[in-house]
Amino acid sequence: MRSKTHLFRSAAFAVMGALLLTSCGGGGGGGSTPTPTPTPTPTPTPTTVYTPPAAEALTTVDVERVLAQAISEAQARGLPSVIAVTDRVGNVLGVFRMTGARAIATTSAAPNGVNIDAQNVTFPAEGGAIAKAVTGAYLSSGGNAFSTRTASQIVQEHFPPAPGVTAGLESGPLFGVQFSQLPCSDLSARFGAPGAAALIGPKRSPLGLAADPGGLPLYKNGVLVGGVGVMGDGVYGSDADTRDVDNDPEEFIALAGTRGFEAPSTITADKITVDGTSLRFADATFAGVMSSGSASFASLNGTAGNLVAVIGYANAAVTAGVAYGSEASGVRASTPAEFSNRDAFVLTNGSGANRYPLRAGTDGATNSAPLTQAEARAVLEEAFTVMSRARAQIRRPLDSRAQVTISIVDTHGAVLGIVRSPDAPIFGTDVSLQKARTAAFFSGTQAGTELGANASADVRQFVAATRAFLNSPAALTGNIAYADRAVGNLARPYFPDGEVGRPQGPLSRPIAQFNPFSTGLQSALIIGNLGAHLGFVSGASPTDTPARCTTLPDVTAGQNRLQNGIQIFPGSVPIYRGNQLVGAIGVSGDGIDQDDMISFLGAHNGGARVGGIGNAPAAIRSDTVVVNVGAGVRLRYISCPFAPFLDTAQQNVCNGL
Repeated sequence: MRSKTHLFRSAAFAVMGALLLTSCGGGGGGGSTPTPTPTPTPTPTPTTVYTPPAAEALTTVDVERVLAQAISEAQARGLPSVIAVTDRVGNVLGVFRMTGARAIATTSAAPNGVNIDAQNVTFPAEGGAIAKAVTGAYLSSGGNAFSTRTASQIVQEHFPPAPGVTAGLESGPLFGVQFSQLPCSDLSARFGAPGAAALIGPKRSPLGLAADPGGLPLYKNGVLVGGVGVMGDGVYGSDADTRDVDNDPEEFIALAGTRGFEAPSTITADKITVDGTSLRFADATFAGVMSSGSASFASLNGTAGNLVAVIGYANAAVTAGVAYGSEASGVRASTPAEFSNRDAFVLTNGSGANRYPLRAGTDGATNSAPLTQAEARAVLEEAFTVMSRARAQIRRPLDSRAQVTISIVDTHGAVLGIVRSPDAPIFGTDVSLQKARTAAFFSGTQAGTELGANASADVRQFVAATRAFLNSPAALTGNIAYADRAVGNLARPYFPDGEVGRPQGPLSRPIAQFNPFSTGLQSALIIGNLGAHLGFVSGASPTDTPARCTTLPDVTAGQNRLQNGIQIFPGSVPIYRGNQLVGAIGVSGDGIDQDDMISFLGAHNGGARVGGIGNAPAAIRSDTVVVNVGAGVRLRYISCPFAPFLDTAQQNVCNGL
């Protein structure tokens, strides 16, 4: 049942009355003249609840120090490596190739040896080092420090991954996030832009996010400023067993590089739990570092190796990073005209213009009731309010506020607005847009038609598989509203998720074929883009992938519905006007239940504020679909955390909406 009232508004801050002070006059024999009682001045209601990160950036001297420390450790370990450093928004500040370093790296092969998608793919080692550095920077924030080892733990088919003892455990909470920040993403900026746009981010990654240990974040005066990545052993894989402690030379080399730029120990991943499991940060420790870190970059450059150019990413030089939050970084505080909440940050073009200003739906040719600009604003603002009240899952200290990026799209996948909190992890920017587009696409009438007409037979077969699995010829024709949690249910290598011995979901590869480099439809849609880009980076091809993922047909000139790929973990819902799909909202940057709640309540509260729009009618949501695999298994829609708010003990906040 849908509520008619606007729930979950921000509670008003209590204003304490000033104490009234009276003064008694002295003097012999006469009465005192009363001192006028001052009119108390109300305490102003705070206009912000977040503290933006301090303006810190890596200097060229800093970058050289990180490189020199990592090079020295690689020398001590006898593992010539490629080392990359990025800033927080993904600008590559330097790539150093040591003499004798392997030229290429290779992704993990399929378990059954029948390689598909990005399995067993070779690519320039520089691409792996950059992807690892980007991952360390993008997954981290002022409240959490994550590494590529953390990423490995949260993207596999079981959480935590541990062969032989994980039967029944669901997949990692960020299963599929490795196929974000893609080199084809239309959101990501590209190296080589002229003028003011040169350093704007977020920048893309050559391989998406990395799960191979050897990528760590960099902090300066306690502020996240970038990441360092190391590619030395030629194997670009993941850690399939978290029960042991690895002696990983690449991770030790990266850790040595962070000396003086270490993540604060209070926020490293091992201080954060998900479903009662502590996350992993690094198996390497400074006690095991072999080098002193005293060698200068000048003494190593030209003798131990050289700075190298990487096509599409970097010149053969050291560059200073840009301070996150500045206009030049591409992510800055919003102006009052752009967004009413003074905590809101937006993406910018480096010259002052918001890259994704609030606007009305662009899909009037195929949608008789597009979202208005006022409706898009209401949904984003209300979702932002929910976020600012929510207790974070992946931030320290405990009881920190959630910080995420929020995107809204129309049924064509066109962006109607993007807003983020000041310290939200960068990875969530691209991912929130992927989630919104995924929910809109799979809930739309055209999903089966567009996938079924794809030039790739591999992509086409997922349509028939889905219809057979759901026992519904009408599947993917707009009859069901799919939140991203439901799409994820269908995209797992076991269905139900984690139950070993069960068949895969219809959007996944079978378990004998599956690994993090081949997830199913998600990877099949973009493998051509990835191959074209790696050919460009290697110099084998003069043509880069366009800034548009997938080969879906255009809905308008130069625009398809999945321009940065799909995402298959929770945090989005479609938006409806009555029974008519009009768009979707996507959220990313905190725990998946928090992301679900912010999107769901944002759509509900925004609709209650303006009238006419809101969440999908309950009768068509994906949790009405029961899949007959032995005992019937119901798809999910959303999952909201219990007692999620900092300003109230209210529980079950999504029930009945």
